Amino acid sequence: MFYKNARIFTSDFRFHTGAFEVKDGRFGRILPDTVPEDAVDLGGATVIPGLVDVHSHGNSGADFSDGSLEGLRSMARWYAQVGVTSFAPASMTLPYDVLEKAFATARAVADEPQEGAARLMGIQMEGPYFSYKKRGAQNPDYLKEPDFEGFKKLYDGCGGLIRIVDVAPELPGAAEFTEKASKLCTVSVAHTDSDYDHAKAVFDAGATHVTHLYNAMPPISHRNPGVIPAAVENPNVRAELICDGYHIHPAAVRLAFSMFGGERMVLVSDSGRCAGMPEGSKFELGGQDAWLRGGVARLADGTIACSAASLWQCLVNAVRFGVKEEDAVRAATYNPACAISAQAQIGSIEEGKFADFLVCAPDYSSKTVYLSGKAL
Repeated sequence: MFYKNARIFTSDFRFHTGAFEVKDGRFGRILPDTVPEDAVDLGGATVIPGLVDVHSHGNSGADFSDGSLEGLRSMARWYAQVGVTSFAPASMTLPYDVLEKAFATARAVADEPQEGAARLMGIQMEGPYFSYKKRGAQNPDYLKEPDFEGFKKLYDGCGGLIRIVDVAPELPGAAEFTEKASKLCTVSVAHTDSDYDHAKAVFDAGATHVTHLYNAMPPISHRNPGVIPAAVENPNVRAELICDGYHIHPAAVRLAFSMFGGERMVLVSDSGRCAGMPEGSKFELGGQDAWLRGGVARLADGTIACSAASLWQCLVNAVRFGVKEEDAVRAATYNPACAISAQAQIGSIEEGKFADFLVCAPDYSSKTVYLSGKAL
């Protein structure tokens, strides 16, 4: 089937008006020279790749760390409805046996995809190798120093599905852990009180990602620059950003894109089970009580926790905040696919990749989601 008269975000990260083909659930020719007369006319709509969320804990009452098969399948269906066609759920700081169960559940979902649900393409292991001071909403009872053997056991147990593992650079053995773990997956700096030198050492050892930039890390200081400048000056490092309108001020969103460039930014939702739940809901987050009030999830002590937003909302916000449209779309599609080493299958409108795409109004006020070329 061909679609014509569309404003298409193509693999050169620009918009081009033209047509594209979907064949057997995958993209065929993009911007072909000739188009059949019976091609579907999209009326000038904007077409972008399906969104890829590499940092989301849950939605609609379910959390990845619950280890529930039906809960994770329910999450995947919700993601698809809001435009996220691929995801890598994020765990919390919890005991290894709890993580092992959750990771085994992810393996089962990845191995048996459901129709009408987002593809599970990996796992982000967020914790337990974190700083106590910058733990944020992570449970302090389960924090650990970097432990490659423990990580490797979890990695092997889920068949290598862990695609991102997080670590605080100032912890003992962080650079050595990074050097080993980076041979298996992406290593990300997160929940850290690190100075510049420790952060640089971990980036030099192979870390190529920063989890939710600005949040749970020191601010930039001209005398103690910390993590962020160390990440900016290393061209191999990408940075996540929670663009829900609460975690980060719009000016700081624009600053992040200016510092890293559109090719190194990764929009994430960091949503918890509260996403899709009603205002005022009480919910559990990593063994701690949390509440959704005024659109913001907080622990009992007022600590801001996960978000209640979808990645689609974060994309719309980024454009509304003044981020260049092409950069925002890339940050929600291709860049996260690269972070989980899935760019050969997803993340761009390119021949041979899964035909996961969104047909959007020019102002992103509405969308229709397509998975493997089929509209939801």
